[in-house]
Amino acid sequence: MDHVIRGARPEDSEAIGLIHVRAWQAAYRGVMPDGYLDALRVEDRAVLWQRAIEEPRPRQRLRVVVVDDAVAGFAVSGPEAGDLARETAGELYAINLDPRWWGKGLGRALLREVTSGLADSGYTAAVLWVTPANERARNLYESEGWATDGTNRDAEVLGAKVLEVRYQRALSDP
Repeated sequence: MDHVIRGARPEDSEAIGLIHVRAWQAAYRGVMPDGYLDALRVEDRAVLWQRAIEEPRPRQRLRVVVVDDAVAGFAVSGPEAGDLARETAGELYAINLDPRWWGKGLGRALLREVTSGLADSGYTAAVLWVTPANERARNLYESEGWATDGTNRDAEVLGAKVLEVRYQRALSDP
């Protein structure tokens, strides 16, 4: 599949907001409350992502994958966050594809781009958090060398409460 991965631009925020809503509604049905998922608004997510593009946190990278001049997915990464954060670890905070692009290799390409970017930023390890029920994502991560480390947390993710498991990957490995 011909695609380009590049840094997000302010004009991408509406597309990123739409992808965020569509991906969550497809991936988290039965994991998050239906009422919460049904109430997600593209406009709200677009504002959130517009702010993230225009005022990124230190060392944060927001990447998009583009097919035929249209944003098909996005990923955001940066330093490991939270109480357990290490200076040597980067984190994949979010990765989402429009569900119509699932299974076409774009998520894998975006994940590889983020992993490479974290290594290029000098991190020696990477982490991400995922709900145990998101088998599609977990299968992708595991096929790319990520593994759960047994750490779980109850998290509030953009207003929704979910159980998450932590995955890690060494970045010194090829």
